Amino acid sequence: MPAYVAAIDQGTTSTRCIVFDRRGAVVAADQQEHRQIYPQPGWVEHDPVEIWRRTRDVVRGALQKGTLAAADIAAVGVTNQRETTVVWDRKTGEPVHPAIVWQDTRTGAICAALSREGGPDRFRERTGLPLATYFSGPKLKWILDSVADARAAADAGTLLFGTVDTWLIWWLTGGPSGGVHVTDVTNASRTMLMNLHTLDWDGEILRILGIPRQMLPEIRPSSGVYGTAAGDLAGVPVAGDLGDQQAALFGQTCFAPGEAKNTYGTGCFMLLNTGPAAVPSRHGLLTTLAYRIGAARPVYALEGSIAITGALVQWLRDNLGLISTSAEVETLARTVEDNGGVYVVPAFSGLFAPYWRSDARGVIVGLTRYVTKGHLARAALEATAYQTRQVLDAMHKDSGVALTALKVDGGMVRNELLMQFQADILGVPVIRPVVAETTALGAAYAAGLATGAWSGLDELRAHWQEERRWLPAMPAGERERLYRGWLKAVTRSFDWVDES
Repeated sequence: MPAYVAAIDQGTTSTRCIVFDRRGAVVAADQQEHRQIYPQPGWVEHDPVEIWRRTRDVVRGALQKGTLAAADIAAVGVTNQRETTVVWDRKTGEPVHPAIVWQDTRTGAICAALSREGGPDRFRERTGLPLATYFSGPKLKWILDSVADARAAADAGTLLFGTVDTWLIWWLTGGPSGGVHVTDVTNASRTMLMNLHTLDWDGEILRILGIPRQMLPEIRPSSGVYGTAAGDLAGVPVAGDLGDQQAALFGQTCFAPGEAKNTYGTGCFMLLNTGPAAVPSRHGLLTTLAYRIGAARPVYALEGSIAITGALVQWLRDNLGLISTSAEVETLARTVEDNGGVYVVPAFSGLFAPYWRSDARGVIVGLTRYVTKGHLARAALEATAYQTRQVLDAMHKDSGVALTALKVDGGMVRNELLMQFQADILGVPVIRPVVAETTALGAAYAAGLATGAWSGLDELRAHWQEERRWLPAMPAGERERLYRGWLKAVTRSFDWVDES
């Protein structure tokens, strides 16, 4: 059997291809960014054709950097930004509209109209999700309602819908020439269209939203052979598919109930494995699929979704010009001893867990003449840690599980100041693994399990290794004083947008 497994990691700001060996170590990688398109306030779009082009480029780049050929790859898995919505013509592969990104808030009126009958939790028992602009279903409805001739074409069966995993797998396996139209249970669980209990599209919700079933992909396990790749990976089985946060949970080998991870990227996402039980949330979390391996029972999770974390650092860089690279935020933050009384609440497109307030917008509070750009940089980093604390508190209330340590991954975990503050504000150790590319690793693991590259979960767990551990050092009284300030700051972001 070939010695390596590849993963395509299609994220909010960039696309990567990473090749792993059988020990889960990175052999080769390539990465390219794509454009972020902001047509008007609250709208965020991507060009799906550009994303597919970048995907082909990074696959080719990773193979070249590793001096590898398709024959060296045992399988390829896909992981992706989850709720981002694409609709395209099945005959030409042309999108009918730019991809509507998960952060986009244009569906606020649709969600408000849906919640007028049954409230914001109208579909929660079946989908695990509140009515929110975050999810794909309302985005798909918006495209069908707003794009000329789209609804007629969907009714005629000529249009296909998918999140980005579906779009990429369709192209990877041939596109208009026989491409496979599939998604996995984790991505389907983020559409607000899948029933958590049947793992199938929910007919009543489709009827209410006016979505034709024939444009939806087939829901498959997260680990299983979907088809065979064409192009640079010709002949390689496409055998893994997980939403990015579930992929990170899988890559962190959180296979037992009660194990959790937090991924620090554009947003921040904490997942807690709840095993075979779909645990309903009473405290603003999402009930979601964690993964499903072949025909085995599905595994569920509770998720706390935070919209803006790393994107706040990008905002300091790109919009305010306080730093020239994202890595400089730590250096700038270290020029001061504390936040100077400043809190930054990055509700740029509303608040996700645990509030789900689309009327919120970002605020900076506590400003005095004493405050410098160093305090702003520190407050921006601390915002990520405070939001994570809120999610962890909600998880404890919902599950009754007291977390004893937090496994972390994603780009921001290289920020030592943030990781120490995270441990301090949580009061538990924060642990970074040797392989921080856990999202891509999870997709590779799923694909490799389906094709026999790995024997099972025990072998994967044996590969996981700790690189660094941060222990809480802040006195409990100081921790709670700072956190009270954050909770007060968050309330100042509410009721800013008049939904009418």
